[in-house]
Amino acid sequence: MPDVVPPAPVHEETVDGFGTVRIRPLDPYGDAGTVHRWVREERAAFWGMNGLTRDQVADVYAHLDTLDTHHAFLVVKDGEPAALVQTYDPRADRVGECYEVRPGDIGLHLLLAPAGPGGPRPGWTAALLGVVTAHLLTGPDRRRIVVDPDVRNEKAVARFLRQGFTAGPVVVLPEVDLPDVYLPAKTARLAFLHRESGGGR
Repeated sequence: MPDVVPPAPVHEETVDGFGTVRIRPLDPYGDAGTVHRWVREERAAFWGMNGLTRDQVADVYAHLDTLDTHHAFLVVKDGEPAALVQTYDPRADRVGECYEVRPGDIGLHLLLAPAGPGGPRPGWTAALLGVVTAHLLTGPDRRRIVVDPDVRNEKAVARFLRQGFTAGPVVVLPEVDLPDVYLPAKTARLAFLHRESGGGR
């Protein structure tokens, strides 16, 4: 059986003193093992996929792959998977019911890979997130990133604020109960990164 060739990167950047970061579309089945290892950890509880099997994780992202408004990407640093990124059009997402969506808005969900054997890496998350946000704000039609971490996920909220995001309101994202997806209601802290504030390079 031939090796599976991963999708081509949509962005590649070398950051001095950090390494080479590539952002490529997630392969729902080829990357399922990696994503499943991450989402089943307790630290990923707010991602909402703790109890899913590997096949269920693959099916979730295979469904996401059929949508024009929601996309998943794997962020790879120096050849090693480093983060899972999901982007979405807020007008086609439940968060769009909770704030005034503007032209040029793009939504972001971020799940970082677990720290390696050496433990936490100072500056690692900031460098990685800097590449992701700069890429998302590339192009004249991209003006602002919105994130909606669970209000209880204080680490994620603090991470975005350190990255230059501006805190927005606390909102309740409504329950989604559809044949292909179920999401319970979530109390979230919105935060925004404007292109003018340095999110894009």
